[in-house]
Formats: sequence, C-alpha cells, structure tokens
Amino acid sequence: MKCRVCDSNDLLPAIDLGLQPWCNNFLSKNQIGKEPFYPLRVVHCQECHTAQLDYTVKKEVMFADHTYLSGVTRTLSDHFENIAIDIDAIYFRDLKRKSVLDIGSNDGTQLKHFKTLGYDVVGVESSKSTADIANGAGIPTVNAFFNEKVISDIGKKFDVINASGVFFHLEELHSVCRAIKTGLNTKGIFVVQFLYMKSIIENLAFDQIYHEHLLYYTLKTIQILLDRHDLAMFDAELSKIHGGSIIGHITHKEAMRPKSNRMQQLENAELESGSNDYKTYRAFAGAVEVMKIENLKYLEQRRGEGKKIYGMGAPVKGNTLLNYFGIGVNLIDCLVEKNSLRRGTFSPGKHIPVVIEDELQDVPDVYYVLAWNFKNEILRNYSKLIQNGVEFYFPVNPQ
Repeated sequence: MKCRVCDSNDLLPAIDLGLQPWCNNFLSKNQIGKEPFYPLRVVHCQECHTAQLDYTVKKEVMFADHTYLSGVTRTLSDHFENIAIDIDAIYFRDLKRKSVLDIGSNDGTQLKHFKTLGYDVVGVESSKSTADIANGAGIPTVNAFFNEKVISDIGKKFDVINASGVFFHLEELHSVCRAIKTGLNTKGIFVVQFLYMKSIIENLAFDQIYHEHLLYYTLKTIQILLDRHDLAMFDAELSKIHGGSIIGHITHKEAMRPKSNRMQQLENAELESGSNDYKTYRAFAGAVEVMKIENLKYLEQRRGEGKKIYGMGAPVKGNTLLNYFGIGVNLIDCLVEKNSLRRGTFSPGKHIPVVIEDELQDVPDVYYVLAWNFKNEILRNYSKLIQNGVEFYFPVNPQ
C-alpha cells in the first residue's frame, strides 16, 4: 500500500492487534459467530511519519448504518456546545447571516448548538438511520459520504466547516480535503477535532485503534496533509475529550493567520516527546503487551474471588480491547450501555451480551469501565454505587 497522506511506499509495521471484527458490528443472536474478521495493524510512514492502518474495511460496511449516537453522553454534548460558542465568539459573532456545515454530523448534536447561536446549519451523515434522527429533530441532514460531489450538490459555501471525530475515518481522504477547500468561504474556518496520537501513546489507549480509524494524526502529520491541499492550521488546543483530542482551527493558506502561542507550545512538546518517531510506536506496542497481562491478572483474580463483573459501556473502542485481551463471558457477564440502539445485541468477536442500563436487574461487584474517556462523568454519576462498595476499574486512565 501507499501512505494515505503522502503516497510514499516506505511504510514499516508498528503495532499488530491481530485479526479483529469490525468493532461497531454489534450482533443479533442469530449473527453470533458469523461476523467477519480483518487485520488490525498500524504502519508508520517513514516519509511523512503518519501512523495509519494497512487494511481498509470499506466505508459502506462501517458507516452506511451504525449505532453510535453522539448525543448519548452529557460530557460530549457540553463539549460540542463549548466548541460552537467559542468559534462564534472568536470569529463570527458580528456576522448577521452565518452558516455551518458538519461533516459526519451524526444525530445533529453539534449542529443543534450552532443553530441556537443563529447559524444556518447543514449536516452530512453517512448512516441513514442516524441522519433520519437528525432530520426528525429539525437539523437538515444529507445522507451521504462527504466528498467533492456532495459539496457540489449542496452548492454553497460555509463560514464554518466542522469535522468532529471523523477526519481520521476518511477512505476518500483527498477528495474530502478538496471538498473542504471548495466549500469554505474565503475567510471561513474549518474546525477539525481528532484523536491525538501523542495522547494515545501517553495514555496507552490502544483501544482507540480500530478499523474505523484509518489515520492517527499528530500536529506534524496533519499539517503535511493540509499543506497538500492549500489549507493551513493556525491555532490548536489539546482538549481532554476522548482522553486527548486536538481541536484545530484551519483556514485557506492564502488567508493564513499567525500561529497561536498555544499551538507553537504544543508543537514544541510534540517534538520533544518523539511522538513522530518510529521507535516510539514500537515501544508503545511493547507497553500494550504488559498492559494486557496486568488486566487479565486483575480480572481473573476478581473472578476467582467470586466477584460479579460487568463492563461499563459498550463503546466501539472497547471491542478492540476485549478482542485483543481475549476477554469474553468467562470474565465479564455483560456490557451495560445507555444507547438503546444496542438493546439485545452482542459484542462482535467476544459475544458479550449488551444490557441497557435502565433495564438492569442487579448491581455487580466490579464495573470494568470500557467507556473510560468519560471517567469524570462516570465517577460523578455513580458515586453512590462507589460508596456502597462497587469497584470501578479503568483499564485506561487518561492523564
């Protein structure tokens, strides 16, 4: 394969998580054991230093219909609200007519907050059922995979283009970048949010590696991509959301603004950390092996003590962890989930039943927290259980 960013052939194997199912493929009972498995391997480009998967599960398989809803957690909705308020206050508060396009707009949660601020909103969402939810909530949403054709069909330019947690999913990466270039007003702002590979490494958050995530950016590597399409990032902040995400502000290269101090500080820290070095990825892979041993030891010990163990949450990333660690119903009885779209399903690969939290009949001795990226919200919401002796174990502890 060629590098997805720079087309180089110089790619080295970095992290191998074996054969895994597509992690959002939650199963009905009659589908158990029939799910396909695919290689889950990260390679490192020696030319541009971008980490990426070497195998692509087709976007039509992963994104044409899925069960993820961004509005399920209060933390994420509050985060999206803050994004909208900040962008409006910094760049567009005095603009009488303003517009925003959201790429991968999901159930419209982000756009609801922009709409409240007076923006004309348009979403593009590949999952039909999710797009239907957004349209039903009054958020105009196009059911499509965003690319040059889609922006041409929409036929207008936007003051803000937003991409939250989708820019590392893109099979049509360069078509999407060209579409953003086409659809962004001359003085418009493209807001991108992406999982930060430096944070993934520091947190040992290997579960954020899965087939939907084709690319794993650092500030250095995403700027190489943007430069190829005459776009430029001039501001960036590191948010705690999802265990460490970059929120970047981008504009046309010809309208480039001076780089912010906080972005320059992040770039310097990235350079000092060696986050773009191949040896860092190999060390990361070794640390994940140690983590696997420690987690299995903990669960087997608790199980041996007769403890009842439930998984907290059924996030997509949790299935990477469950499958790579080899954790099934022998160690965890069920996955407790808020998202009702996953009612009656089973986790791909390990076939752990998903139980909707409101329908739970009892309380476990231990919650093994797969939705660790919402740690603070979980500890706050379940403080009474913790006081009553229920143990909450976080396999990943974000810094």
